[in-house]
Formats: sequence, structure tokens, C-alpha cells
Amino acid sequence: MLILILTLVVSLIPIVVILLLLRNKGVRDDALRKICDKAFLTGLFSIIPIIFLSGITNILVNLMGFRENNPLLYQALYTFLVLALAEEIVKFWMSKRVLKKNDYPYSWMDVTIIVTIVAIGFSLIESLTYAIGASVPVLLARGISLPHVGYGFLVGYFYGKSKKTGNPIHFWIGFILAWLQHGLYDFSLSEEFLALNEYLVFVPFILIVIDIALAVTLVVFALKGKNKEKYTEPLL
Repeated sequence: MLILILTLVVSLIPIVVILLLLRNKGVRDDALRKICDKAFLTGLFSIIPIIFLSGITNILVNLMGFRENNPLLYQALYTFLVLALAEEIVKFWMSKRVLKKNDYPYSWMDVTIIVTIVAIGFSLIESLTYAIGASVPVLLARGISLPHVGYGFLVGYFYGKSKKTGNPIHFWIGFILAWLQHGLYDFSLSEEFLALNEYLVFVPFILIVIDIALAVTLVVFALKGKNKEKYTEPLL
């Protein structure tokens, strides 16, 4: 039990470091830092509507009758709809609530950071739930890959771009990319997927590398993007 608790603490270090970096290095002033704090709390509480929406989608998926007749298709629907889609919808909806509730001249950078911080808040709560009955390797893998950081970055970056350009297609590109990456990551870890072929065991590792690359890209964007006017000027 002690080893599991220590592993959980260690696994949370990377995401906490990124949270502090975004809040302290990626924002312009104290007013925005307070909004980032609200975004983090919003992310923590997003677990409630996510459970509700996941419950509804789970009922619908089960009504399709694939659980017994086609376990692989059922698992695909479960991971892509019940898990990935429900979580991404709620996280973005909660992010928009944070943005709308504050009268602040948000920039492309600000939007990206706030959406990502909401995702980080949810990720921390999810990590605590995963710790119940989880193994040490699973906790460490989640801590290293930082999946929700990458998903939040994709949605936030492209949502900010859509506001910058006035073209909503950019948001949908980011959202769909985050959803597909999220769903495939969860699906690739399922027994049904891995049972298809022994070589498919490499797919989760590839997706973890992509998640890590997204997290690194986020850090670079937060540190270097703040020096570029197109990312820091207020959105019209």
C-alpha cells in the first residue's frame, strides 16, 4: 500500500510541474493567474458532469447489444464514446464557462492555457480514481505520458486559433484530434484490442510517445509563444 501511495505521488509530479509552469510562467498578470486557479478548480469538479454524461452514453452503448455478440466493437464504442467523447465534451464545456465568466482580454495563448489547466484539474482527480486497484506500472505510465495535458493543449490551441481567425473549423480540428487520440489510447490498452495481434502491443507505446510530444510542445509554446504578438494580443 505504501509503495502504491509513493508511486501515485511520484506519478503526479510531472503534471503538477506543468500546471505551475503554465500558471506562473505562461500568464501575463495576477488577474489571469486567479482565472487559472478557477480553471483548475473547475477541472477538479468536472468529474461530476463527466460521470453523468458517461453514464448516459454507457446506457446507450449497452442498448446496442454488442457487449455479448461483438466484444471488440463494444469496447471500441465504450472507449471512444463513454470515456473519450464524454470527457472531452465536458472538459471543453467547463472551459468555456470559465472563459465566459471572466471579463478579461484573452489572447490565443491565454485560451490555450486555461483549457489545458481545466484538463489538468480533471486529470488529477482521474489519477486518484485510477490509483484504486491500479498497478505501479499503470500509475507510472499515466504520470509519464500526461495524456490529458496533450488533449487539453490540442483543444485549447485550436479553439484559440478559431477565435483568432474567426473560422470554427479550427476548433473542430483540435477537438476531433484530441478525441481520436484519447479514444485510441484507451482502446489500445483494452484486452480486446491487444488480443487481435501480438504486435499491437506497440500501439499504446506509440500513443504514449505522441502524448509526451504534445506535452513538450505545450511547454515550448507557453515559454516561447509569449514573445510572439499573434499569440499574446487580445482576441477580437
